[in-house]
Amino acid sequence: MRADDPAQQTQLTLTEFLRIRFKGLVDPIGAFLNRLGIAPNTLTFAGLIGNLVGAMFLSQGSFLVGGLIVLAMGPLDALDGTMARLRGEASDFGAFVDSVTDRYIELFVFGGLLIHYLQQNELVWAWIVFGAAAGSVLVSYVKARAESLNFEAKGGILTRAERYIVLAPSLVLGIPKVGIAIVAVLANITALQRIYIVRRQARK
Repeated sequence: MRADDPAQQTQLTLTEFLRIRFKGLVDPIGAFLNRLGIAPNTLTFAGLIGNLVGAMFLSQGSFLVGGLIVLAMGPLDALDGTMARLRGEASDFGAFVDSVTDRYIELFVFGGLLIHYLQQNELVWAWIVFGAAAGSVLVSYVKARAESLNFEAKGGILTRAERYIVLAPSLVLGIPKVGIAIVAVLANITALQRIYIVRRQARK
């Protein structure tokens, strides 16, 4: 099954579903920010820097503050693309930059958590954080690599939106290990799911 198969195109990830579902809310906010003269890339990099600051708090064990910052930065991920679209400036390069920025953001957050557990000499949890980071990156890499070969590799049980929904609240609630463990297991399962999806298409 190739990427141009209609059956594949009807499958939406949670990220895509939320973008469609909340379009009526996000578009007016994006239009307002455009009127203020804020560039979409400014919002993208604000999210990047904000998550870096959040990661610094996480590295010191300040899960509430760090988690609140990470939670607050999440909506920016939807707004920058919306602003570019409303400006008529949406482009493949913009989508590329947005995707790369998303990977840096996730790695910043997991990096902060990794530093924290290393400082606490909790080596098992440091490895679990590493597994969560690896799974998160692989989910995106498998999709990108598949699309470069004209395959489709969307879906899976824990895409970017789900990872954010799981991890950010667990940080705010002071139970980071719960969120980390879920992401570590399910993100890697998602990567394997996508590999299997590509394998089925390749066989056909």
